[in-house]
Amino acid sequence: MDWISIGILALAASAVLAAAWRVWRIKSEVRQFEAKVECALDDILSGRGLAGDDEETRDSLWGKCAEKLMRVDWIWRKKEEKSLLEKKRMKELISDISHQTKTPIANMKLYLEFLSEEELSDKGRGFLENLGGQTDKLDFLLQGMVKLSRLETGIIQIRSVPADLYETLAKAVTEIVPAAAAKQISLSVDCEERCILRHDAKWMEEAVFNVLDNAVKYTEPSGRIHIKVIRQEIFVRISVTDTGKGILPERQAEIFTRFYREPEVHEESGVGIGLYLTRKILELQGGYIEVRSQAGNGSEFCLYLPNE
Repeated sequence: MDWISIGILALAASAVLAAAWRVWRIKSEVRQFEAKVECALDDILSGRGLAGDDEETRDSLWGKCAEKLMRVDWIWRKKEEKSLLEKKRMKELISDISHQTKTPIANMKLYLEFLSEEELSDKGRGFLENLGGQTDKLDFLLQGMVKLSRLETGIIQIRSVPADLYETLAKAVTEIVPAAAAKQISLSVDCEERCILRHDAKWMEEAVFNVLDNAVKYTEPSGRIHIKVIRQEIFVRISVTDTGKGILPERQAEIFTRFYREPEVHEESGVGIGLYLTRKILELQGGYIEVRSQAGNGSEFCLYLPNE
């Protein structure tokens, strides 16, 4: 082998080694860049924020990316501060509305009681009853709006902890018994005692009561309402079945929207936020609600909670 061939082989070997070294260096830089990006994202997500880079690294690829990430972090922080400020203002507003309306409504109810003890004409008695009904409706509306606003703005947090679902259902049923008894509607519950499930007992009581309240309102006298709890693999299903008027298929998606009321039931008390509130309560616990119904054949509302 002559010296020319040896030189060519040496050059080729040098080129291969140089290429291999460049590939190793690029891979090393990519790994370092990946690690820096991951650490930066962790700092942003945890709220620690990003530290400024040295002057010598500012013009590098990482320096340019870090600058943009710092801008994202700054925008994120400003939006979070604005959101917290808005929630604080909303909390104060809701508190003011609740406080400012509580006393006048209480006084109105007190004066209505005084007037009910007075001698009034039949016409005056009718006006008084109508006034009492409208006062109760106003009180119910304000209480519902306050609950809804507190949930939507995150002022009230849902706290799911292990609790007995049987006791939660019992409290909701106890609240609806007087209204059901007034219409001679039979109530039955099929749920095992000591049914421990992660949920917010206070708010789940509210959610179940809202469904039962609708069932009682739209079920004819001497009807039936049955509650059944089934523990499935992923969810626990709370089924509320009634023998009421049922819901048309094209309206079943609308009933869970805010302030929706079916045209035929405007004579019934309510403002159309109960089922919407129930949906929000379930969603905040990782669950959902669905309805199965046919017009004239009653309805089945199914409330699902994670089986944890």
